[in-house]
Amino acid sequence: MTQKQFLPITKKEIESRGWDQVDVILISGDAYIDHPSFGVAVIGRILEKQGLKVAILPQPNWRDDLRDFKKLGKPRLFFGITAGNMDSMVNHYTATKRVRSDDAYTPGDQAGYRPDNATIVYSNIIKELFPDVPIIIGGIEASMRRLSHYDYWQDQFRPSILLESKADLLVYGMGEKPMIEIAKAFQGENPLIACKQIKQVAYLEPISSKKSIITENDLVLHSYEQELFQKKWYAENFIAFEKETNKMHQKRMIQPYANQLLVVNPPNNPLTEQEMDQFALFDVMMNAPHYKYNKRGDIPAFEMIKNSVTIHRGCFGGCSFCAIAAHQGKFISSRSEKSILKEVEDLTSREYFKGFITDLGGPSANMYKMGGVKTSKCEKCARPSCIFPVVCENLNLNHKTLTQLYRNASKIPGIKRITIGSGIRYDMLLTKDPNIDQENGLTTYLKEVILNHVSGRLKVAPEHTQSEVLKLMRKPPFSQFMRFYEKFHQINQQNNKNQQLIPYFISSHPGCSLANMAELAIEVKSSRNTKGKSKDTQPHGIESDHVQDFTPTPMTYATAMYYLGYDPYTSKKIEVAKTMEDKKNQNLFFFYHKKENHETIAKLLRNINRMDLLNEIRTKN
Repeated sequence: MTQKQFLPITKKEIESRGWDQVDVILISGDAYIDHPSFGVAVIGRILEKQGLKVAILPQPNWRDDLRDFKKLGKPRLFFGITAGNMDSMVNHYTATKRVRSDDAYTPGDQAGYRPDNATIVYSNIIKELFPDVPIIIGGIEASMRRLSHYDYWQDQFRPSILLESKADLLVYGMGEKPMIEIAKAFQGENPLIACKQIKQVAYLEPISSKKSIITENDLVLHSYEQELFQKKWYAENFIAFEKETNKMHQKRMIQPYANQLLVVNPPNNPLTEQEMDQFALFDVMMNAPHYKYNKRGDIPAFEMIKNSVTIHRGCFGGCSFCAIAAHQGKFISSRSEKSILKEVEDLTSREYFKGFITDLGGPSANMYKMGGVKTSKCEKCARPSCIFPVVCENLNLNHKTLTQLYRNASKIPGIKRITIGSGIRYDMLLTKDPNIDQENGLTTYLKEVILNHVSGRLKVAPEHTQSEVLKLMRKPPFSQFMRFYEKFHQINQQNNKNQQLIPYFISSHPGCSLANMAELAIEVKSSRNTKGKSKDTQPHGIESDHVQDFTPTPMTYATAMYYLGYDPYTSKKIEVAKTMEDKKNQNLFFFYHKKENHETIAKLLRNINRMDLLNEIRTKN
């Protein structure tokens, strides 16, 4: 058996393999971590399996004479470019546009190893240095900018990233299948022309006076120039885009740009179980950062996931502020239990593993192997969420398979404890119908998690307390969270456990006002003040310290509302915290209990004539 090794990242490593030239060079804004959780490593291994010679150029220096971009030579086929596992702007800046002092994808957690708009910067450099070599961009940054979009950091409406990057092709979403097809296309003549037939890619096509490529089956969006002229055209484009991407079978999308057409081919079907197992890749990977980083310190992003296993992808939750569905898809693709357990066994053999698995999950913890009971109904549906405003009657909610997976994984020798780090969708676990509960094993699953897979604190995300804000977030009423809260503590009390439920909240979401934030503070304070007053009250008050400020990211419904100032679906004007001061003021209400904030909070509520809310915050129950 051939000994596993890292993909080469230096000229010396390339030469050690006896290669004169590589076929593909993948450039990434992240350090090279050879693990299934890191996109560039996965694509590298996928291309390697196609028989290609692949090298990775991680975090090249873009500030000097560009020697890093030249050191691996010129690839025979193409350059693949990604900003990394995170959008480079989210990686660099807080919600209030403060520059971050760390970077979890860099050794030693050091900032400054990738540029802003990394995909564009890298691609433009390569286009200048190697003008005749095709460039393919991908990853979350390129994927979420495949169409025109609002850029929060520059406060500008920008075109598709294909125009600004000057790349030849864009792969959106999870790229394994399209990259396999692209690799095949590059073995023939005119590969870029052949690539235009591949699903899940986008490209620019010159407008020809002789023949239009647009067909009656295409979804044609308003032009970029129209969007710049009037925001309502963007609003209509967003609705068209979101509805289309929520369908099981999607059309090709086309958007005019002056003398070009942006063409976005429809995505591939969700991966089958067999394909998910095929792309797990843990058995061919080193499952570690490249050894060249050994003296530079730990890479936090790897430390966080090195003891976890991904069991599925996709999310049908449809939260307004989340980009997962637009990138990974709404429909769930799951690995087989056999493949997952094999990876768990492999994990126990790794040098760094101490017996504790930190997650068996995905974008949401409890969507494994779930989907529509009748596919025919899903084929006619374009709902952004299968669980909002109510859980779809056609949704398979069966948690028994997942419960059994946890139990079987826990039995593997070398496993001491498995905790679930992915967020649990509690709204899928609440039903007033005992038959539905029993049939789908909802309470059994919840008990399994609470009793065996929580390390003292379980994190869930109600996001807010006020109904008008939650509706715009596409989240369930806060009363559902309180039902879950009560059930959580009931199970703990019955089993003599003392564990906390930690809710996550968001401030400054479109539609959220200062008054809404004050009402959230009152709700949280009320729960704290009932703590321990009787046997019937909860042993823990709700905490509000696990919070974040809304960051508008491209192509989400929440970002559309932020940019427009109104709901694109209803045209109803909504309140938006646009300035940094507005955002800081909203965030302050999470920390109402700190004395240093009392005076400012009082002033803010006086300014909006809501002394009633101020009195409620001050009142002791």
